[in-house]
Formats: sequence, C-alpha cells, structure tokens
Amino acid sequence: MEIKVPRYLEDLPAGTSFGTAGRTVTEADIVSFAGLSGDYAPMHVDDAWSRANHPFGSRFAHGMLVASMSYALHTPMLASLHVVAWLQTTRRFVAPVRPGDTVTATWTIAEARERASDHRTGVVTADIEVHNQEGVVVQQGSDVWLVERRPQEGR
Repeated sequence: MEIKVPRYLEDLPAGTSFGTAGRTVTEADIVSFAGLSGDYAPMHVDDAWSRANHPFGSRFAHGMLVASMSYALHTPMLASLHVVAWLQTTRRFVAPVRPGDTVTATWTIAEARERASDHRTGVVTADIEVHNQEGVVVQQGSDVWLVERRPQEGR
C-alpha cells in the first residue's frame, strides 16, 4: 500500500494529523543551548539552585530549546511539504522538560485556504502539541505556513 505524503495545499484537509519520532533531551543539549542563546538562568543550568529555589524542583530545558527540537523532528509530511515561508508561530510552555525526557510533536491541520492575492499559494494553520514520554503535553500552540498549491496550467 502506498502512503500518500502531502506536498501541496490541496493535500492538507482540516483534521489531518502528523506525528513525529521522539528525541531525548540531554544535558549537553541544555548546556549547548545556554551557550548559544546566552540564557544561563540557574533554572536551566544549576540543578542544586533549582532544587532549592524553583517550584519545579529541578532544572529543566529552555522552552525555546524544546520548541526548536520539535521543528527538527521531521515527519514525511514536513520533509515533503512545499512550504514557501513560516508566517507565524505561537507556543505555550505548559510543563517542564527535564534532561532524559523524550519529546514528540503532533501537528493537526486546523485550516488550509487559498490566498485571494496569489492563487499559487495558500495559508495553512496547524495546531501543534509537544508531549513527553509519558504523554504529558509540555508545549502547545500553532504554526502558520505559506504553502504552494499543486501546479496547474494557467495558474
């Protein structure tokens, strides 16, 4: 059986969901992200401080690190989709992700519509949830993409 991989706007009806494989967050990921971003907040890099001072009880990954990881967790859908541009991203950081947690992402198409100003492309809004290995939602939000429509003569 051939699996149809979405490539164009017309292949993305509302309600379609795409999930990813998992990615385990490591100590090295957190330290590297702190160095790259300059965010050395003790809640991310100092476990003793976090245990003594933070309500989460131990250190945890930067929210933007987890968001970045979720985008790198490609599915066949994301790898083959003709995305012209990412127009908007929103995220809520719902629960902490700790070193050793494995995250997965699921996108669900909320809307896919043709653009009135350019019939060659459309706008797709996809809701995203990121879960840890226990199925707990750790991030949620939405992404808005500008996506090519299937090529047709005269368009």
